[in-house]
Amino acid sequence: MIKQKNPLIIITAPSGAGKTTIVQHLINKFHELAFSVSATNRPKREQETDGLDYYFISTEDFKNKIAHQEFLEYEEVYTGRFYGTLKSELERLWADKKCIIFDVEVHGALNIQKAYSESSLSIFIMPPSKEILYERLKNRNTETAQTLKQRMARAEEELTFAPRFNHIIVNDNLQKAFVEAENLVKKFLER
Repeated sequence: MIKQKNPLIIITAPSGAGKTTIVQHLINKFHELAFSVSATNRPKREQETDGLDYYFISTEDFKNKIAHQEFLEYEEVYTGRFYGTLKSELERLWADKKCIIFDVEVHGALNIQKAYSESSLSIFIMPPSKEILYERLKNRNTETAQTLKQRMARAEEELTFAPRFNHIIVNDNLQKAFVEAENLVKKFLER
């Protein structure tokens, strides 16, 4: 049961650290959670669904929404690639009396945490090592050599922000990470 008004759970990590897997686990475990679907201008991958995985919008539409201050947060994560959280998405989920859970990149997570510091829980998912992170990204088979290099460079920078979040979970054992995340969320929802 949700005891506070408009609670938010922010899960962040470099790409490949396991944040999406942990977010999906938490959504399945806690029915009061609702996933905040981010907007992006990147092309939709074959297995993705618009409105479920992301809101896929054009670059022009994304920039228009920025100009009209329709985002809680947004970031140009890679040159020409935008990701962001629409304010309308929060309103939609809060209208359903849900606790919103975010799977969001590090800078966006910091911005959400700053805007909702009193009603949010932020968790940074830490990879066991940079080498393991590299292998995870490589094994996805979704990256070119160039994008893999970009992701690793970004990950190195993002790892420096881990201490700025409420909690850090090292994802060296997925089942253990699930339990740690569950315990943090349960405590947060009961406060």
